[in-house]
Parts: sequence; structure tokens; C-alpha cells
Amino acid sequence: MPRRSHNLLQFECPAPNCTHWFKNRSGLTQHMNAYHPIDHVAPPPGPRLHDPQPSPPPQEFFSPPPDFDPPPQSSPPRYSSMRPTVDDEEAEEAEFMDANGCYYRTYHSLLNGRPCMADGVFLAPGVPPTPPPPKSRNNWSPYRNDIEFATAEFAFKQRHMSNAAADTLFDLMAALLAKHNNSPPFADHKDLHQVIDATQLGDVPWQGFSVQYTGERPENAPSWMDDEYDVWYRDPRLMAHNMLANTTYKKEIDYTPFREYDAADDTRRWKDFMSGDWAWQQAASHSYIFIVHYLTSHQDEISKDPNTHGSAFVPIILGSDKTTVSVGTGNNEYYPLYASIGNVHNNVRRAHRDALVIIGFLAIPKTNRKDAKEDIFRNFRRQLFHRSLSAILASLKPGMTQYEVLRCGDNHFRRIIYGLGPYIADYEEQIVLSCMVKNWCPKCLALRLNLDGGGIYRSREHTDLMISELPGDTLWFEYGIHSHIVPFTNDFPRADIHQLLSFDLLHQLIKGAFKDHLVDWVVKYLRITHGTKRGDEIMSDIDRRIAAVASFSGLRRFHEGRDFRQWTGNDSKALMKVFIPAIESHVPQEMVRAFRALLEFCFLVQRNVITEDTMKQIQDTLTRFHHYRQIFKTSGTVPHFSLPRQHSMIHYHIKAVKDPWRWSSKNNALGQMLLCNQRLDKLAASRVDFATRGMLNGSVLSRTVAALYPAEVPVVRPQTEDEADDGEIVEGSTVLAFVRLAKTPQRKRAWTVAELADKVSVPHLRRLIRYFLFTQLFPDDPRDPEDIPAASCPRHEGKLQVFNSAAATFYAPSDPSGVGGMRREQIRACPLWRNVYARNDCIFITTNPDLEGMRGLDVARVKCFFSFKFNWEVYPCVLIQWFDKIGDCADEDTGMWMVKPGVLEDGSPNLSVIHIDTVYRAAHLIPVYGPEFIPHTLKFYHSYDVFRSFYVNKYADHHAFEIAS
Repeated sequence: MPRRSHNLLQFECPAPNCTHWFKNRSGLTQHMNAYHPIDHVAPPPGPRLHDPQPSPPPQEFFSPPPDFDPPPQSSPPRYSSMRPTVDDEEAEEAEFMDANGCYYRTYHSLLNGRPCMADGVFLAPGVPPTPPPPKSRNNWSPYRNDIEFATAEFAFKQRHMSNAAADTLFDLMAALLAKHNNSPPFADHKDLHQVIDATQLGDVPWQGFSVQYTGERPENAPSWMDDEYDVWYRDPRLMAHNMLANTTYKKEIDYTPFREYDAADDTRRWKDFMSGDWAWQQAASHSYIFIVHYLTSHQDEISKDPNTHGSAFVPIILGSDKTTVSVGTGNNEYYPLYASIGNVHNNVRRAHRDALVIIGFLAIPKTNRKDAKEDIFRNFRRQLFHRSLSAILASLKPGMTQYEVLRCGDNHFRRIIYGLGPYIADYEEQIVLSCMVKNWCPKCLALRLNLDGGGIYRSREHTDLMISELPGDTLWFEYGIHSHIVPFTNDFPRADIHQLLSFDLLHQLIKGAFKDHLVDWVVKYLRITHGTKRGDEIMSDIDRRIAAVASFSGLRRFHEGRDFRQWTGNDSKALMKVFIPAIESHVPQEMVRAFRALLEFCFLVQRNVITEDTMKQIQDTLTRFHHYRQIFKTSGTVPHFSLPRQHSMIHYHIKAVKDPWRWSSKNNALGQMLLCNQRLDKLAASRVDFATRGMLNGSVLSRTVAALYPAEVPVVRPQTEDEADDGEIVEGSTVLAFVRLAKTPQRKRAWTVAELADKVSVPHLRRLIRYFLFTQLFPDDPRDPEDIPAASCPRHEGKLQVFNSAAATFYAPSDPSGVGGMRREQIRACPLWRNVYARNDCIFITTNPDLEGMRGLDVARVKCFFSFKFNWEVYPCVLIQWFDKIGDCADEDTGMWMVKPGVLEDGSPNLSVIHIDTVYRAAHLIPVYGPEFIPHTLKFYHSYDVFRSFYVNKYADHHAFEIAS
């Protein structure tokens, strides 16, 4: 059987920074239409999002050097009226941050990250950075060439090959290359690992220390007092160095605290960490906080020391979470410690660009059940936690008061001052971190049995004062303070653990308030109200409703409903997006509204940009949640609401373990995990270095052929439709939204209008196409096309092409996306999906771009994607069935709009052919189930065909929440 050989590609994509090449002009044209439509096609109109900005400003406008002074002819106007008033010594003049003058910022004038020389002497404004020592573009060290580096990335990072699999791959390559007197990139897996380990870039080695109990010992000392506990860590200072020096972050880092305002009304906006009040106050020359009945002034704010002026403030954000991974019939527990820097923009973290790293594995002391309940063991375990954190972070302490000079990703040197930033943890860890008693709030002095009764904020000064004045029993029972433990933050300047604690949205709200509280309360309520047997029958119907939800890009399906034994965080996040319609009509209206308030709170606090209006909405959701959750108390489901996880909502301020464990041999897994993480960091650092030197343009194939045959240059094969992910992170230019048909038409589907009309069972398709052409050729004609005789409309009787999908690309910065905030999803219209069922997705259509949210959008279901040529112009089209809105606003209980399939006066479906440019993105609908139980035989792919009314699921993702509210 003849084998297909590689084709040498010769046509280069002309789009800036694109490295794709193609073997013919047709491939290049399809690529341009799919990936660079904005280079030559205007983006379609779209509804206005929550952020009034029509499209985000270029990234270079987000964080200019505060001392940048452009020439007068290009200078934006200054905005003199600022609200609230900012002291002149703390803020510079406001500067507009976008070309339209919609937003302006005030920067801290003292800690402003001024560029300097390597010796710390500041540069004059506008002086370019000192270039780093040049590196050869042919030096792939420690790899011999780009093929070795690509192989290392593929085998170790992308495919996570086991040692045996890597050896087999290299043996096969050796067998193929032997006749050419050549050898594979690596001899075996050991050779591969040795080369990665030889990488100097990103090399922050693991270190360790042991801790042992040294206190008083009873006669028969328990075994835990004799055990040594190993703590492994990497220098957090060097990890911060690597992030600051990462050239791929150079436009995604803020070096100085700032405040951003809407120029229209001077209202505040919060975007990225350095725009928050915490960073400003840490840098401020004066700041005051209330402590009980008196004022106290921080004495060690950074900018009080003149030597720190001009430095860049680098907050170290920490987080930890006990992680359990199964091994055989038991479990292994690991306690990873994560770190990031507050300067990096949120979109970098969402895009998984190595801005969140693991810096330690904390010890987990264990003993038998009896000893585990003893106070002496509990105190040792808590103090071990704090001493470990203090030791791990010790290298940062000198740089918290005396600056150090570092070269940053933009090649400028800057003086750096560190500070401990927020510590993200779930409630159980917050209790340990703050040295508090369980069921007390670590943030405020609210009483344990009345957490929502309110209380002033806790502080380090206040806690220290009470410990010095009150006995331990009083502190324990009346204030919830564990006086025998010293927080690790006491070892560092400007660090108040009560102020730094930030709740973990996943564990405290999604897994805590949602799953552990509300979902479990619904089960309890049904059994109390209807009895155990009937209650379980209703829960079974709720499970069937969840399982009947139609497929949607990026949304997990629950084949058996919610009745599974082990909940993960992803389980909870996915379930909350489909749970409200499942319980509606089975539980009281107030319970549905309580779920709605909680979900809206979760989505609002995760917005990419939070405004003062968003803050009001957050407070409104919190008020509604507290009001409607009372039904659980009045129904006898729960006795009280003094629950720390729910109380933490009041205090809202704005993969490194499980995968390496899976790749390990499970024997001495921790040691293998440490090496795995270190090697991944080195590979990432090598990629950044090689890319910065321009050595990774194109693919390894294109570079190899370019070296052999300079006149003919190939590149990566474009991704086919079947290979494309449903939810895909997209890098590149930022626009509001656009949709393009799949790159390849379906050859086995209809080729004429008559054939397509028969396949989709729409006999009048020819007439619909005529109406479509009339609207395209006469867009200013005020008449409704259906009022015009079909014979008077343009006719198309030629060929057409049918497509099984289209790709929607849209600006969704609150979701996992590229650094520019762009995301791509596939919209399907496939007659046989996965060889089981037909899949016809639903879509949002822009019908009035001047209106916000659902008032400017309509919903339809795609019956077919196709295109045809008329008068030498290609028209990409969608055959749709319209859905009609039920009512003129969202449903009061669920917060979701309701729709139903549109029909004409004769009862036939309301169908249309529309241009692909009017499609905004995919929509997800969930049936309005009503009070009746649904049959066991109902499948999720029957959902859109069986039910007659639907909720437009605004909880499907963050972008849907923005546009479908």
C-alpha cells in the first residue's frame, strides 16, 4: 500500500506574528478566513457587554511606565477632576488608558517602578533599557538542536510519557534512522531527563529541612514526638525573579499600584491585583485602620523610607490546599504551597502561563485517633505549619525593607520591594493560619453563634494586645483566639494575617456553601417534607433532569445526575451551572431564589473588571441570599445559619500536584513529583528563552526543511474540525466576536438547494434563500422580505457547500482564555454526532446591537450551516429555527430568560436563513421541566426536541452570564 509523504509547504501567512505556511494558495485562503478574518473583514456587530468599552484597548496601554511623557502632539488630554480626591504626594496626574478616553488611572507617585541601571541609579525618562548580553540564535543548549527540544517537550510535557513508553519511542526512531547512520534525539528516558536537568534557566532546586518535636515529653511519649517531619521547598525569591524576568509577561505586568476610573462618571474600576486598595495602602506613606475604639497608624509602610522611592512593589500571593490522590485502596495526602506575584495580570494566570508555581510541600503529621485529639499534638501540628511557612519565605524578608535590583521582562532594571500579599485558603486552613478556634470568623470579631450579627475587623495589633492582657480561657471562649500559636506573618514586616486572608471561592462557596450546604439541605428538606421514600423519588427525578441537559461546549455532562460518591471541585462547578432548573417546581420558590443569589454572587465576583455598579450588584445578591435562605430554617431543615463558609461571603475582597502524581510510579511519589515540577519549569523557561531569541518561529518541520531547502519552507498542518477543542484558548488580536464556518465542507452531504431541502426536511428552503438574498442585496429596503413575492426576490439555483460546524471566537476575559481575553468554541450542526445522534446546537443572534444583554439578542437553533456563491460573492449562511422569548424580562426565580420554539400562524416552525456574521456565539438551553417527573428513557440529545419551553442558561460560563442577563 503506497504511503503518503510529507508535502513541503511554500506559501507564508502574511498576518503579523503568524508562522504558518501552506502548500497551496487555497490552504492559505482558508487559514486567513479562519484565523485572521479581522485582518481584512470587519467584525460583526455585537451586543454591548457589561464593560461599556466596545473592544479592549491594546495591551500596551494597560501598564505604561508611570513616568512616561509622550510628545505633545500625541499626548492624550489630562483629566483634572478625580473622585475620590487623591493626595498629591501619593498620586500622579490622571492618564487616560485607552484611545477613546473612556478610562483613566492615577499611579502611586512614590513606589512607581522607575527603570534604573544595574547599580540601582534611576534612568532619565525615555531612556531605553540596557540590552541583555546577546545570545546566538543557533545555540539550543543544553539541547543539540530544535528537534531535541521539541521531542523533550512532546514526550515529557505534552504526552507525559512513562519511562517505558519513552524508551519504546526512541527505539522505534533508532530503528528507522539506523540505515541513514543517524540516531534518535535521546538514547532513552534517562538521557532525556539528564538533558532537561542540565538546563540552567528556571533552575530553582528543591531544598528540604526536617522538624521534630522538642517540647516536654510524658513518660510514655507517643510515637509522633520521635518522628521527623520533612518539608520540601524552593526559594520563593528566585521564583519571583523568574516571573518578573519572563519576557512573555512584559506587557502583562504592573510595577506600581494604581487606581482606575471611568471617565464618564469618575466611578472606580478594579482590574488586576495592583488596582486594588490593598496594594495602594501597603505602599502609602500614611494609612489608618480602626482598632476597637482607637486609631493606630502603621509605622512601617514602604514609602515612609525615602530609600524605597521609585521602587516596584511586588506582593507575594500565597495559597495552599491539602490534596488527596488515590493509590490502590488507600489515599496519599500532600500539602502543596503555591505562590504568584500580584503584578502579573489575571489573564496571564487564566491562560496557564506559568504565573502560578508550587514552592513547597508542607509536612502532614499523623498519629493514632486517640493522640490526634490531644491538645499537645494539635498545637504541634499548627506550630509546625507556621514555622514551616516562616522558614520557606525567609529569603524574601530582607527585600521587604531594602530594595534589590532585578532585570524585568521588558529588559529594564528596577528596584524591587517585596511584601506578603493575600493568602488564598479554604476555611479550615484559614483557621490554622489565623490561629483561631473553629467556627469563629478569622476576619472579624462576630460572635461564633451569630456570625452574621457583624463585628469589627480583627487585626494583628488588636490580637496581640488581647493576648497580653487576657487569660487563655477568655481568649478561647469569648474571642475565638488560640493564644499558644504565633502566626508566621508575625515574622515579617507589614504582614497582618487577618488582613491577608482571602477566601478560596472554590472550596468555601462552590464546594462549601453550594454543595455542602444548599444541595445537601435540598435533600434533607425533601425527606423532611415528603418522607424518605418520596423524597428519594423526587431526588431521582432531579438526577434525571440533570442528566437530560443538552451538550454544550466546555460544560461537563452528568450521565447519572448528581448522585456520585466523591465530589471534586470540578463536579461542583459544573453542577451549579445546571442545578436550578432541575429543582424548580420540586422545592419552594424561596429555595430557587436562594440558589440564584448564590450563583450570581459567584459569577459577579469573578468578573475580569469590577466596577462600583458591580459592587452594588454583589451586595444585592448577598442581601437576597440571606433573605431567601430563611426558608431552610422555617421549614425545619437547618437550625441556624452561623456558618463560617457562608459568612465569608461578607468579607469578599477583590496544576502542580495531581498530574505529576499520576505520571509518577506511585513509589516514593513525592520525590518524583518534585523532579517532575522542576523539569516542567525548566522546559517552560527554555521555551521562553528560545522564543525571545526568535528560534521557535514555525514548527520543527518548517525549520528543518528551511535549513535543508531554503527556497521551500513548511509549517504545522492546520487543525482539522474533528481535532478542534470545544472550548479553546485563543491568542492573537482582540475583537468583540466573530464566527466562521468550518474549514472543510462535508463532501457526503447535499450539493444543491433541492438536495439540502430534502435532507433537512425544509421544502421551502429555496424561498428562504431568496428572502436572504433580498436582505443582503437591498439592506436599506424597509419592507419585510416575507411581504415581497418570492418571485421578485433574487434566485439561487446553483451549487452550495454544507458544513457540520462553525467556530465562534469572542472576547471572554473572565473565562479561561488567551492573554488577550479571546476564546473559541465550536457550534455543531451535525446529522450524526459521535455516530449516535444528531446534534444541532443553539446560538445567540445579534438583532439589536444598541440594546444590552438579552434585549439585543435572540436565540435560535441551528439546522444547517452552508455557503453558496451568488454574483461572484460567497455567502456563508445558517438555516435556523427561531425561538420566541417568553415575557419581556428574565424569570424572577431563576434569573434566566425563558424561550420557546417559534412557530408561524399555521403551526409550522419559524425558519430563516441568516448570514453567519449575525451569529454571536453558542447558547445553552435547559428545559423548563414543570411539576411532572421525566421518563427514565429520556436522553440528553432528545432535550431540545421533546420540551416546549426552555431557560437560557446564563450560568453556562462567565461570558454567557454577561450577555444573557
